[in-house]
Amino acid sequence: MIPSATIENLGILLAVYYGGWILYARWLHPLARFPGPPLASISRLWVVLHVARGKTVIEQKELHRRYGPIVRIAPNELITNDARSLTAIYGANSGSEKTDFYLAFRPPWARYPDHFSATDEQLHARRRRIVNHAYSMSNVLQAEKYVDRCTDVLLERFAELAQQEATVDFFRWARMYAYDAVGEFYFGRMFGFLQTGHDHLGYLAATDVLIPVMALAGVMPSYIRPVFMLVGFMSGRIRKAFGALDHLTKAADSVVEDRISEAKKAAGRSGHSDILTRIFDIYHDKGKSLDFEVTDVKMEAFLAFFGGSDTTAITMATTMFHIVKDRRIYRAVLEEIDTATAKGELGASHIAYNEAVKLPFLSACIKEGMRVHPTTALPLPRQTANEERLLSGYKIPGGTRIGANAPIVQSDPAVFGEDADEFCPERWMRPGADRLGQYILHFGAGSRTCLGKHMAMCELYKVIPQILRSFYLELASPSETRLETKDYWFYKPTAVKLKVQRREIRRPN
Repeated sequence: MIPSATIENLGILLAVYYGGWILYARWLHPLARFPGPPLASISRLWVVLHVARGKTVIEQKELHRRYGPIVRIAPNELITNDARSLTAIYGANSGSEKTDFYLAFRPPWARYPDHFSATDEQLHARRRRIVNHAYSMSNVLQAEKYVDRCTDVLLERFAELAQQEATVDFFRWARMYAYDAVGEFYFGRMFGFLQTGHDHLGYLAATDVLIPVMALAGVMPSYIRPVFMLVGFMSGRIRKAFGALDHLTKAADSVVEDRISEAKKAAGRSGHSDILTRIFDIYHDKGKSLDFEVTDVKMEAFLAFFGGSDTTAITMATTMFHIVKDRRIYRAVLEEIDTATAKGELGASHIAYNEAVKLPFLSACIKEGMRVHPTTALPLPRQTANEERLLSGYKIPGGTRIGANAPIVQSDPAVFGEDADEFCPERWMRPGADRLGQYILHFGAGSRTCLGKHMAMCELYKVIPQILRSFYLELASPSETRLETKDYWFYKPTAVKLKVQRREIRRPN
């Protein structure tokens, strides 16, 4: 039995330690002068609970309203709502690095850190250069014909639903479309979500469970994460999600192994023209000199499965919501699409990416959709360089963790105007609108932009006008003009309910 005096002394030591920490963190810490919730200044527990509630965007807007442009959300972390500070934080020459937040998203079997979670900027740049060209727009467009198959199936399903006068959850269908489109872009085959009309492989459910868990782990102190994941693994739902992701990993491995077998039969090269073929070309031609092995090919395939679907689906569904909600905007973009179709400027059966990008109002709607509702709802934290810097008029100590939340900085009235909270495509058609692009975090910033952005843009420019041209759309509940969201890592709408009716396409004269 432990003597009572020992317990008493231990209690005194703990009280002195934590009392000293609170004194230091609240009043002596280099970040003590920055305002924020009192609990956040002494413990990361505040930010963990903040993320767990799933309302980060609303809560952080309120934080900035109360405390100002820079808020302390953890003992060693700040957030800003100043869009003009983005270059200083994320710019290629900022000297900032990704923090350990991103390590929670890293696959444990990777030979090298993946493109998203890598914290070593030099290693990231070196490994990214190996595959960068495979994701170029020219290579993406070579696989465009495959995505037309997905669009055809989606249109068939919508036609069936229109005939039944059913209400459509456009976000659910956008997710299934995005998964199948990634399958076509990357692997030359769909996964069957659109054909079956449901999550028959469990991938959507798996990400719904795992992404919040990873986000929570990311904002925790790194030494607590293993315990948190172990306790979480005892939950049957999370075990099921890990099982589904294991199935996803095996599926990526299987596709790669199948492609290797096909290449052997074809004397060294596959007959496909998808992105996986480009990755394999790198492996065959320069694999040894670049230290790029089959495991690295599988990593690229896994990332395509895991990261290339929900983000595109969010943008597709929320942009469509804002277009349909405002009937003036809906009529304007529809008139532009119909006129271009009647003139033969858009394909009669399939709209090509290079045709759609020439429609100025459609392009403005897609840009505005990405601004108003970006795909992520947490700050993208960076560790600043060692030297002090000036942000929003404040001196930020060197080595500080600081980040910006895309939905918040992308509604900064100092940059986007007093109507920054409104969906206004015309802002992208005004003189000087090109400069607004530097304040958008939708695909990341600086040297850490998303490798799959060209695939996403191709899907958006093809599907949105195709759906608008083929169906009359209106909100299922016109009075509900705001989207309900779940903000963990992804900024997901809970649903986007639309009424769908068939319409005739204006054919060229």
